[in-house]
This record gives sequence, structure tokens and C-alpha cells, in this order.
Amino acid sequence: MSLLEVRNLQKSFGGVRAVNNVSFSLAPGELLALIGPNGAGKSTTFNMVNGQLKADGGSIRFNGTELIGLKPREIWRLGVGRTFQIAETFSSLTVIENVQMTLLSQDKKMFSFWRAAADYKRDEALSLLAQVGMAEQAERPCRVLAYGDVKRVELAVAMANRPKLLLMDEPTAGMAPRERNELMALTKKLVVEHGTAVLFTEHSMDVVFAYADRMIVLARGQLIAEGKPMEVRGHPKVQEVYFGSGKTFEKPVDTTPSKPMAQEVA
Repeated sequence: MSLLEVRNLQKSFGGVRAVNNVSFSLAPGELLALIGPNGAGKSTTFNMVNGQLKADGGSIRFNGTELIGLKPREIWRLGVGRTFQIAETFSSLTVIENVQMTLLSQDKKMFSFWRAAADYKRDEALSLLAQVGMAEQAERPCRVLAYGDVKRVELAVAMANRPKLLLMDEPTAGMAPRERNELMALTKKLVVEHGTAVLFTEHSMDVVFAYADRMIVLARGQLIAEGKPMEVRGHPKVQEVYFGSGKTFEKPVDTTPSKPMAQEVA
């Protein structure tokens, strides 16, 4: 059964058709990679699912609810989380305070002073941080963290809403190969444990082939291929349009974590 159903999605900017009748579905517990060359329509498609852009036509149904016309915050409250290409956290707040802010917002208590914010759902916040291996750094300001750790905090913040669907915009951008592998291994583990569906855009093909269950490929606003990574890998249209003549996919990297996951996730 599909959690997300996108049908005949369309979006134009002036006379340019950025997305042209794109359709795909996503099941609970599945990681779906959305890839394509620059200008393919990936970001436009991604941002329409999130509500940042309104589609000109088609349908985006999440868990039976039509998302077109809803604001990003309304979509978030339905159970759709998001991470960004450039990690978005409050750098002046501590790691745990970033998670607590999301829990406050989730419970619609952002402006309620009936209880000290520093104490609000502290145990739940610590549990979320433990899942991403950041509990021991809970009291550190986000501004002093290494970038890979900031991305872990962002993942904990996204999971604080207990999303059924997680949208990840180039989750490994700016990260070293080992950090990319560790973050995506952690994401895959959380997806399996919670049954969360993930739609992610990504330029690093090693990440796509190592962790995506399926992938869809866009070019000039149209869907040109979809299927399991190794099926799409040899697709002639993908080779021609996405990589150009004579180019091939990067070789997938070894996905063995640099340290046991048991040490990272409580």
C-alpha cells in the first residue's frame, strides 16, 4: 500500500515546463531516491510535495489526504518531516534545546509559559538524540559541532514530529565520504525501525546505490526511468541523458560503518 501517491504533477515557470506529468508512489519503510541532472525538475518536484511550491496540475496524496493547496506547516502537522541541503538548526541553542523546540511546536506550546522550556519533554528529547548518537553532546551549543554532527541533530529534529514521510534534500551535501555513509546508514536504520518512508534527492551516486530501495530519474521535467538502482543503472536513456555520452555511474562505496552502529544508537 502506498503512503505517497503523486499523479500527473505539473509546474511551469513562465513558458518553461519545469515538471511535466510526473507520477510516482512511495510505500512505508521505503527509501526512494529522486535524481537527475541540473534543471531536471528535482527540486521543483520536491518542493511541491513539501508545499513550498504549488502545483499547476495533478495530485499529491499523502495517507489519503490531498496536499496541493496546503501550507508547509499544515503538511508538517500531517506527519511529513524535512531536512535541508544546508542543515538548519538554531546555532545559538544547545543540541537538546533544538529538539525541545520542535516538541514544543508539535504540541502547540511554543508560546506557553506554564512550564520551563528547558524541562519540556527532556527525556523524550534525549531519547531522540540517543537514536542519532548525539545524547552525549546534548548540552553543547550547535555552533561548535562538526558539520556531520549538525546533520545528525537535524535528523533528530525531523524525527521529533514522528513523521510518516521524511523528505531529505541532498542529505549528504558537504559531507566527507565516511560521514555520508554513516548518516545514511543511520537513516536507513531509523526507517526500518519506525516504518518511515523517505524521499530524497542526491547527487552522490554512491549514496543512491548503497541505500535507495528504488530510484526515479527526471530529465527536462519528465520521468525517464524508475526502478531498483541496479535496474536503472543500465537504462540507456539514463546513461544518455543523465550522464552524457561515455560516462558511467560511480562505483558504489563500501557501506560498512566506520564504527559499530551499536555504539552510535542507544
